[in-house]
Amino acid sequence: MTIRLLLADDQALVRGALSALLGLEPDLEIVAEVGAGDEVVAAVLEHRPDVALLDVEMPGLDGISAAAEVRRAAPETRVLIVTTFGRPGYLRRALQAGASGFVVKDTPAAQLADAVRRVHQGLRVVDPALAADSLVAGDSPLTARETDVLRAARDGSSVATIAARLFLSEGTVRNHLSSAIGKTGATNRAEAVLTADGNGWL
Repeated sequence: MTIRLLLADDQALVRGALSALLGLEPDLEIVAEVGAGDEVVAAVLEHRPDVALLDVEMPGLDGISAAAEVRRAAPETRVLIVTTFGRPGYLRRALQAGASGFVVKDTPAAQLADAVRRVHQGLRVVDPALAADSLVAGDSPLTARETDVLRAARDGSSVATIAARLFLSEGTVRNHLSSAIGKTGATNRAEAVLTADGNGWL
């Protein structure tokens, strides 16, 4: 039986390499490829893949959000996250979003093909080193609002700009930033963003 695959990655070179490698497997068939997260659901509904392989960091919609959308729109399609960024927070969030697996891009081709097959069978596949890191790192200490504010602060925007973007008062933004700085053990907001990003909390 052939397993139908969708590949979603914003880097054409990576997408092409994955397609070529997985296409060598006699039981795997690439039926669609997209380069942005907000193209995933439409492609899934059109091509009905058995497994969607999603990168995390993509334009339009990140892979974790796209995974949640796929699970809602086409629950019969299983999701395998394949990413360069093996961050514990990403793993936790991906599984919460309904992904069936999470592997890093330097996984050998044979192991990746095996991960696809196992996910298709209804099994959960997680990079073991990342699973251990995730247990050590624990859940994000940030509230949903603190996460939103730190995300908005990623580009160095002023408090006034962040407040306008999130429809909050400047005082509220300062409070959330201060709380996030404390929770991440940072000394300033730029460091808080780096720490939260590095853990996959944003």
